[in-house]
This record gives sequence, structure tokens and C-alpha cells, in this order.
Amino acid sequence: MTLHHALDAGVLTLRIDRQDRMNALDGPTATALIDALGAIERDVRVVVLTGTGNAFSTGADIAEMAASQPRTPEEHRMAAEETMQTASTLVRAVIDAPVPVIAQVNGIAAGIGASMALASDLVYASEDASFLLAFTTVALMPDGGSSLLVPAAIGRVRASAMALLAEPMTAADAESAGLINRVLPPDDLGSHVEKIARRLARGPRRALELTKRALTASTLALLDDAFERERQGQTELLTAPEFREGINAVLDHRRPSFERESPQT
Repeated sequence: MTLHHALDAGVLTLRIDRQDRMNALDGPTATALIDALGAIERDVRVVVLTGTGNAFSTGADIAEMAASQPRTPEEHRMAAEETMQTASTLVRAVIDAPVPVIAQVNGIAAGIGASMALASDLVYASEDASFLLAFTTVALMPDGGSSLLVPAAIGRVRASAMALLAEPMTAADAESAGLINRVLPPDDLGSHVEKIARRLARGPRRALELTKRALTASTLALLDDAFERERQGQTELLTAPEFREGINAVLDHRRPSFERESPQT
């Protein structure tokens, strides 16, 4: 099982458990998260998202993507469309959950892992956590709504450093920039999130739901537009030779050579 569920006093904890892959999301794990967030019942009053071990989630599983070998351009495009649909559906499931969602970021949050964390209503991170949008290092662009979520929180210039230069943001810098709520020592993170979660669980469920919905509507009204831009751009990039070079370079532990690849037309 790569996603663990635990319900206690109205607090549903969803914990990704793929430690050998630093909690990278393969297809079944992403689907399990979507299903869990889409099936929240009345006895659930708050959700906590976290990872097992030393990572929150390093994003999409590059090894799984590298192993995919579509036989035709049409199959390649369809696979890219499916990847993008999964990413946007996962982030939308976090945002549309009828209860508050807390991200307990216990380590690196990268790619769609960062998008999932930052789509949460409250974000608490360990001192050794970091946030990384390293899409361009494998010839991709930010997705999962992060092209909107990040600049909406910290501004365009800081977001550009993360997205264009793939510069990681430490938890301390993320707190200072307003990207997350608070950074805590690793040993204190779990207990602090538990305290916040139990406080919310004792609150008025419907009032919290409508408050969350109102905040989302006023701050993320353009999210669907962002999803569509990401879908179009990322589908092109996922089917381009530069992406294959990018993931091969990661797996081979070498620097990619994008300059030798032909531009996509």
C-alpha cells in the first residue's frame, strides 16, 4: 500500500509511503489520493496530507515516465493528456475538498508534490523541508496549478526564480515569503499539525467549508485558466525530444544536453 489512511476524532491523515522513491507519485498513488479526497464523508472534519520518511513528495515518478514507451505520436499525445489530467484533478481534489486540508511537509516537496502541498489550506513545514519547481531541468513547465498558486502567494519575481531557474526555496524562506504558514523543528512538526487539526475538527464543519470555498473563489478564480495553459504547454513538452533527454539525464546522473535537440514545431 502506497497511501495510508488513518481517521481519528474527525482528522483524516493521508500519508504517502513510497520511501524508496522519496514518495514520488506513480499513477496508482495519485489515483488513490484523488479517490480519498473525493470520498470525504461527514465523519471527516479535516484532512492532513504528509509523507513517510524524509520527503513529502518529490513529484511525478520520473522512472515510471521513462519506462513509458508510446508506439505512435497519437499514443504519446494521449499519454501526455492523461498525465496532465491526473495532475490537475489531484490539485483540484485538494482545493475542492469540503473540509480544510493541512499539508504537513516533512521534507522536500517538488513538482506536483509542491503543487499539492501549496494547494492545501494550511501549510506547515519542517526546518529541513524545501519547495522545488524543477520542471525546466527536464524540459517541462510547472503544472498542477503551480503557475498560479506560487506567484499568487509570493509574487512573480520570486516565482520566476523558482520556476525558471529551478531554485529551491527553503522552509524558512517559504515562511518569510508567505508561501507557508509556519516552519517548525522536525520533532515538533507532527504535534503542531495535530493540535491545529484537532482545533479545526472541533469547529463548525459547514462554516469552515463555506469559508474555504469563499477564500478559494476570491484568490484562485483563474485556476481553471492556469490548468488549461499548463495542459496545452505541458502536453507539447511531454511529447518533445527535450523531455526524453531530460529524464534520461536524470536517470543517468548527468547534465542534459538540450542544445542538441531539435525545437518542437
